[in-house]
Amino acid sequence: MLSRLIDEAKDLGFIAVGFSRPQRPLFFDSFTAWLAKKGHAGMSWLERHVEVRENPSKLLKNCQSIVSLAFPYSSERPGTPDGFYVSRYADPAQEDYHQRLKERCRGVANVIRKANQDCQVRICVDSAPLLERSVALAAGLGFIGKNNMMIIPGHGSYVYLAEILTTAPLPFETVEPMENQCGSCTRCIDACPTGALQKPFYMDAGRCLSYRTIEYGGQIGPDSATVMGLCFFGCDRCQEACPFNKENASTRISMPTTDEILQMDEDSFGEAFGNTALARGGLDRIKRNLRAVRDDANVSQP
Repeated sequence: MLSRLIDEAKDLGFIAVGFSRPQRPLFFDSFTAWLAKKGHAGMSWLERHVEVRENPSKLLKNCQSIVSLAFPYSSERPGTPDGFYVSRYADPAQEDYHQRLKERCRGVANVIRKANQDCQVRICVDSAPLLERSVALAAGLGFIGKNNMMIIPGHGSYVYLAEILTTAPLPFETVEPMENQCGSCTRCIDACPTGALQKPFYMDAGRCLSYRTIEYGGQIGPDSATVMGLCFFGCDRCQEACPFNKENASTRISMPTTDEILQMDEDSFGEAFGNTALARGGLDRIKRNLRAVRDDANVSQP
């Protein structure tokens, strides 16, 4: 049954599959200490449902097994014709990854259901209160790098993570978590343009450009705009510096020009990006970010 599940997952495009039992996450104490130090900045939702994050079984009653999955995204930067770009995970040419992965996970979940007629399943893609990198580590998918990213040996960190919780007692043997393979390398920390990666495995989210350009509701100051460069949504610097990722600075044109984006209203933005990852930032924040980086690059505003 496990071989059928793994084959189905690979056929659906997942590059890594692993299994674990619901348990207290390996880095739960580190997570709560990070919250106590306000390392999560304004992301107050991370403070909610901490008891669920500690016990994944609370996401699905009588949960017996967790299937962890990794799905790759392109190492090319999605860009505009006039030279600006966004973080790789947020490809605006595709439907939001939450929906794309959930659909693929349903195919894997069907294998579980066919072998366990009365079982329950719950699919989680980045939105449930689950410490998914710790769960993926326990499942043997890869290791957590000094930049806090899940790194899949042989592929790197350009992956989305997903989980399937089930009441079915899947017949797998537990594995030892993969040891960190960063060694003495600090390229990710050295590459962080704002010092958000203060030390190995510790992120001050308030300094992170991904937080500032997506979650933060205030203004983008000139200092932030300068280090943003030409990227107006998210940041990939720590991943670009990682030797486990293949170097790729190429840009794939997948958006209108920045002039056209700045001229959008809510309706036209919804038509262009409403079903993509850019919708999370929203039109006002994306325009704010664009104006900041264009001002820094001395590009006239429309």
